[in-house]
Amino acid sequence: MKDQSSHVFLQRARVMSTVRKIAFICFIIAFFYSLAAVIYSTKVIYKVKLNYAVILEQFGGQRQAVTDVGWHFRLPFFTKLEKEVPLMNQTMYLGGTPAPKKIISKENIALWTSAMMTFKIKDLRVWGIENLLPETLLQGDFDGISKDTLQAQEVNKLISEREKIKEIIFQALKNRPINKDGPTIESKYGIEVVSLVLNETRFGDRLVEATEEKKRRQLIAEAENYAADQEADRIKKLYKAYLEGISALHHALGGSDNESVSPALFEFLSQQKWATAYEKNQSDQKTFVLHGSGRPPSLTLPARLMEKTVTPPNGKPIKQPSVRIQ
Repeated sequence: MKDQSSHVFLQRARVMSTVRKIAFICFIIAFFYSLAAVIYSTKVIYKVKLNYAVILEQFGGQRQAVTDVGWHFRLPFFTKLEKEVPLMNQTMYLGGTPAPKKIISKENIALWTSAMMTFKIKDLRVWGIENLLPETLLQGDFDGISKDTLQAQEVNKLISEREKIKEIIFQALKNRPINKDGPTIESKYGIEVVSLVLNETRFGDRLVEATEEKKRRQLIAEAENYAADQEADRIKKLYKAYLEGISALHHALGGSDNESVSPALFEFLSQQKWATAYEKNQSDQKTFVLHGSGRPPSLTLPARLMEKTVTPPNGKPIKQPSVRIQ
């Protein structure tokens, strides 16, 4: 019995010893993991990646740009990592978003446009040390110069000369001072403007509809003017033919160029005109024509009309044509 009890006790002792060892190992692992997490979270040991830089605030208040690639150490609580700055090409959109923005052209016409600027940080000291929130400041200056340049252009140039307008804005961003005798964008922020792209330039939907309606009305007006010109040419030709007919008839009756046309000839032609118009409208006649010469026209009516006898006061009967007007 004693040997069996001793054996059980030894087994329990071994198990407890193993548990204590495992617990100690877990404690050591947790301790070092927590220490590494604390060091990593406080960035006492930090890494500078390729094409990146770090702005470090020193104990004395000085700020330093760290550009050496690799691991670095700093004193905890006495130094501070302000920001990590990318040194690669960066993009910035007009208005801070790729969506089109509304601008007003030189003729007070609303347009929708979007643009994208690509820039690279060249002087980290100017960018991260001399400017507070440089991204926000650069966005404001970029929007201001771009909109000033766009709104100074005529609307037809903004649509048809996009390449030229793009180059004008690009040169303004690189070389034009933000204010008179002030710095340029590149010198103010220590950057290099690499490129500028106009993604979209278009009219608003209502303006497009108004433009289409204006074009439609212009086409209608041109068609009406063309029809009026054709009608005027036709009337001129008819008038010329009418004059030539009168002149030919005048010469056929023995008249000469030096003599004026006889009024009787004009009277005859006028009578023939009214007679022709009357013959064309004998059936279903609902209108009549008054002769404006002051005298009743002496014309011969068609034979198909009925005659009636009229007895005047002197007793002599006279046959007159009977005209029925419906």
